Amino acid sequence: MAEKEMDKYEIITHPNPILRRKAKKVTDFDKDFQNLIEDMFVIMRDAPGVGLAAPQIGISQKIVVVEYAEPEKEDEKPKAYVLVNPEIIRHSEETTEDLEGCLSVPGLVGMVERWDAVTVKAQNRFGKNVKIKADGWLARIFQHEMDHLDGVLYIDKATEVFEPTDEDLENLRD
Repeated sequence: MAEKEMDKYEIITHPNPILRRKAKKVTDFDKDFQNLIEDMFVIMRDAPGVGLAAPQIGISQKIVVVEYAEPEKEDEKPKAYVLVNPEIIRHSEETTEDLEGCLSVPGLVGMVERWDAVTVKAQNRFGKNVKIKADGWLARIFQHEMDHLDGVLYIDKATEVFEPTDEDLENLRD
């Protein structure tokens, strides 16, 4: 991908009103859409982050990309997920409050309560219907990124928001 192409996208930060819009359903899975997915992965990795929703780069479409590997599986390569038009169709009753950060809310972290497990119904990057069961951090990442599609930021749900210490940042990476 040419570097010039990547310049057309930048991570939008709070309080930009684009982050508060409800994203639109994706109906076209053409070549431009495929290029957008690739661009989103590059932007997310460069940030660096574990997830990115299209509204975070100014595109009001229901697209989420995630790349994550379970920390206890050190030799495991991160798995890439593309969720198009996602919705949570099932979730656990159990919830956990934990630390979250966001590429669109730089310099802050917060304690957010999320479901421990979710089942997400979505389309993959080619428009095929998929169902993904996730728990732990992956479930948290999916919920966080899907909130962006509804114009919701983690700071809206956080019980407290604060500037992170080095230790807090280390915990976010683990």
